[in-house]
Amino acid sequence: MNITQIKYVLEVAASSSMREAATRLFVSQPALSSSIKDLEDELGILIFERTNKGISVTDEGREFITYAKRAASQYEILEDRYLSKDAGKERFSVSTQHFNFAIKAFTDVIGRMDPREYVFSIHETKTRDVLSDVRTMKSEVGIISFSGANEAVIKKLFKEYNLEFTPLMRRETYAYFWKDHKFAHRDEISLEELSDYPCVSFDQSDDSNFYLTEEAMADYDFKKMIKSDDRATTMELIAGLHGYSIGSGMLSGDDVILKGMVAVKLKEEDPLIIGYIVRRGSKMSVYGEEYVKEILKYKEL
Repeated sequence: MNITQIKYVLEVAASSSMREAATRLFVSQPALSSSIKDLEDELGILIFERTNKGISVTDEGREFITYAKRAASQYEILEDRYLSKDAGKERFSVSTQHFNFAIKAFTDVIGRMDPREYVFSIHETKTRDVLSDVRTMKSEVGIISFSGANEAVIKKLFKEYNLEFTPLMRRETYAYFWKDHKFAHRDEISLEELSDYPCVSFDQSDDSNFYLTEEAMADYDFKKMIKSDDRATTMELIAGLHGYSIGSGMLSGDDVILKGMVAVKLKEEDPLIIGYIVRRGSKMSVYGEEYVKEILKYKEL
C-alpha cells in the first residue's frame, strides 16, 4: 500500500464513476482500476462493488476510507512542511466556525509579530473539519461552538478526538436581517413571526449535520429553509429574499461582508457556548500561544 493508491481510492469514492476519477487524476482508467485492485488484493478486502451500473463503496471500503482520509491529510501536512517551496518558513494555522473575532485575532497576531517569512492559514469551515483539523494537527487551534441541542455529541467528539475545550463566551440567540427588512428595527422577535420568511443556514454537508450545526435552534422545524456554504452568498440570499439567519449577535463593524446586517434578539432561547480547542497535551508554537492570548481577550466565562 502506498500514498498514491490511497489518493486513488479517495478520488474514486468522491467521483460518480471510475472514468471520472481517472480524468481528474490524469491517469488511464485501466491503470486506475488495476492499482485499486492490487490494493484490495493486498488488504484482503473489497473497497468498491463493481456492477454494470457503476461502482459503490462497500461497508469494508467505507471503514477503510475513514482511515485513508486521515492518512492522506497527514501526508499532505508532511509534504507541505518538508517538500514544498515554502519549507523552512514560519507556519501557523487556525480552523474556525464562522466567528469574526477568530479572524480579527488572527490578523492581530500577524500584525503584532510580523515574521519575516511565513505561511499562515485560517480555515473558515464546517464543524466536522474544525474538529478534524485540530485532531490531525492541520491546525493548532480551532474555534467552535455548541448549543443545548448538540452539546452531548460535541463533548463526546472532544473526548474521542483527544481535544481540550476552553469556553470563552455564552451568547444568546439572534436573528440576522438585512437593514431594510420590516423587522430590522425590532428589539425582539419570535420564530413564529418569521415563519413566512426563509431561514438561511450554513450547510454542513454531513450525514450528522443536525448534531454538528454551528447555529442555535437546530431542532426547530423551520417552514422555509435555504442552505448555503458561502458567507457572501448567504448575505445575498438574506437581502434578496427578505430572509434571515440565526447567530450569536456578534456583528463586527469592520467586516465588509456583514455591513448592512442587523441583529434582533430571538424570544426563543438556545444559547451558544463558544470557545477554542487544542490537541490535548500538545506543545504549541509561539504563534499558537499568542493566538490563544489574543482570543482570551474575548473571554467572558
